[in-house]
Amino acid sequence: MLSINDISIRIAGRLLIDSSTVQIAPGARVGFVGRNGVGKSTLFHAIRGDLSLEGGSIVIPPRWRIGSLAQEAPDGPESLITVVLKADLERHALLAEAETAIDPDRIAEIQTRLVDIDAHSAPARAAAILSGLGFSAEDQLRSCSEFSGGWRMRVALAATLFSAPDLLLLDEPTNYLDLEGTLWLEDHLANYPRTVIVISHDRDLLDVSVNEILHLDRGKLVHYRGTYSNYEEFRANREALQAKNFERQQAERKRLQDFVDRFKAKASKARQAQSRVKMLERMKPVAAIVSDDVREIRFPAPEKMLSPPILALDNVAVGYEPGKPILSKVTLRVDTEDRIALLGSNGNGKSTLVKLIANKLQPFSGAVTRADKLSVAYFAQHQVDELVMDASVYDHLRKLMPEAPESKVRARAGNIGFSGKAADTTVKSLSGGEKARLLLGLATFYGPNLIILDEPTNHLDIDSRAALAEAINEFPGAVIMVSHDRYLIEACADQLWVVANKTVTTFDGDLEDYRKLVMQTRDPRTPARERSATEERPARPKEKRVSPKQQIAEAEAEMERIAGIIEKIDTALTLPDIFTKDPKQAAQLTKARAAAADALARAEEQWLNASALLEHANSA
Repeated sequence: MLSINDISIRIAGRLLIDSSTVQIAPGARVGFVGRNGVGKSTLFHAIRGDLSLEGGSIVIPPRWRIGSLAQEAPDGPESLITVVLKADLERHALLAEAETAIDPDRIAEIQTRLVDIDAHSAPARAAAILSGLGFSAEDQLRSCSEFSGGWRMRVALAATLFSAPDLLLLDEPTNYLDLEGTLWLEDHLANYPRTVIVISHDRDLLDVSVNEILHLDRGKLVHYRGTYSNYEEFRANREALQAKNFERQQAERKRLQDFVDRFKAKASKARQAQSRVKMLERMKPVAAIVSDDVREIRFPAPEKMLSPPILALDNVAVGYEPGKPILSKVTLRVDTEDRIALLGSNGNGKSTLVKLIANKLQPFSGAVTRADKLSVAYFAQHQVDELVMDASVYDHLRKLMPEAPESKVRARAGNIGFSGKAADTTVKSLSGGEKARLLLGLATFYGPNLIILDEPTNHLDIDSRAALAEAINEFPGAVIMVSHDRYLIEACADQLWVVANKTVTTFDGDLEDYRKLVMQTRDPRTPARERSATEERPARPKEKRVSPKQQIAEAEAEMERIAGIIEKIDTALTLPDIFTKDPKQAAQLTKARAAAADALARAEEQWLNASALLEHANSA
């Protein structure tokens, strides 16, 4: 059990957690929620032992292994599958020792332990996790250095999940995932056999994957049973009851105080007045509900509504290198009030499509017809690099309103969520969510007819995501969104477009239908699609395929390695009287030999399949 006992944590003079206690039982799946900046990540640092407590203690079972997502993406020449397999430190060390061990007793111990931790199935388990996160079988054999930072962070997540720690700490794990990867992760966490605490602002993940909620609010940790929806309902009921009790107590206080004020000067009523004073002193105050409402998000309406369609694509091909289109045969239209969600794994061309629609890319062929005076706003998280870090919110808006009086600029700042002194905050001092708000305000400043939102929910907390959904629904123009947030899509989208197989098609179904399709195709036995989009493309443009000859060589090396292990086990089994002196060890060795024999059979099957492919290629 993870025991958090009366802890207090202070950072830079600010008390983030104040004398809080909570117990997390083994096997619990906990969603950790709270507004941005309240101290959720700080608690993770404290649990890992990276941060000193001001008071209290955190007690973790001594044999528990703690795992969390690395802050830096893995890099280097090693293949993805190798990086993930090395995350199991014990297995990696045992396999290395097995190569050199000569003492029969130690050989027996190593092989017994490898069987206990199911080491021989590790490559298949690692491959399944990488496949779920969007890596094809070919990708898994490529080096980390070939992939972009976002994809390498997925490898880091895969390594963390594969290591299967006793306490898994995940801080916003979906930030680097597409919707398809998020759906797979939801299912994986829902079936995680050990304790997991996940910081997330994704409502669906918190409903599907966890069975407890830990809420950090105003320095206090509060533990709830159930999903996020259960927690939200319980909290709303509790706050309603608290508000009612507060009003009732205030009315009673007023009645008692009125009596005291009225009769304290009368000798005949002095005793009764004094009694009322004591009643007031003994009355334990009920805390008032402190309003913590999220600032709303508003998109300015278009200056002029256009006749549909506002955009039409006819047999369009588009890409970055002439003759190598990312998307082809794209025929679609966008009408005045459409709400369109783009689905499809990262790398299939979603960003390419939105850049075409935003007129940032020109088509190779086909026709793109835009309504006269069509205004398009384009929001993407990478645009944060275009902000001036030392400039304030007011400064950024002033550039767009050079002739306006200060009052109007500040009014506009208030409209996008930066009222009063908040408008003077520099960009470098803003949180991730506040930067997203500023970018949304700047992108939609002129009242567009069409808003394109590329992963707008990263860094937004749950309430801000709800505010964004409301803003989208109230906006009178059209919206196209790319998002891994299922709640946002379900709340806003009335059309689903799938970007896959180098084209774009409409999806006839809802998100639940799409989820089922994703879970089927993410089965590691199903071949994954190739990805080729420039914006997420690995450093080397040509995908390195594994040739049959290389597959044969790898299978032969694996066969030789396992044969060596079997030879050492057989040597141990030939020790005199091992079956009579130590029958338990003999049984474990026999079990280890059977597991190694199964692994050898699988390697031989891979060798046969690769040999057949090579023979077919040579005869063709």
